[in-house]
Amino acid sequence: MPTISMFYGIIIRLYCSPKEHNPPHFHVYYQDYTAIIDIRNCELTEVMCHRNN
Repeated sequence: MPTISMFYGIIIRLYCSPKEHNPPHFHVYYQDYTAIIDIRNCELTEVMCHRNN
């Protein structure tokens, strides 16, 4: 996954491989959180928190 942008601790990566993994989407990472955003309609499709507490 190529990294598109990094700012204020937020990392944005793009995943676009139509034959393998639809729909094309962004992965957004910030500390213990991950979000997945659909590129076609800019909708948030998934949010995860990875806490080790």
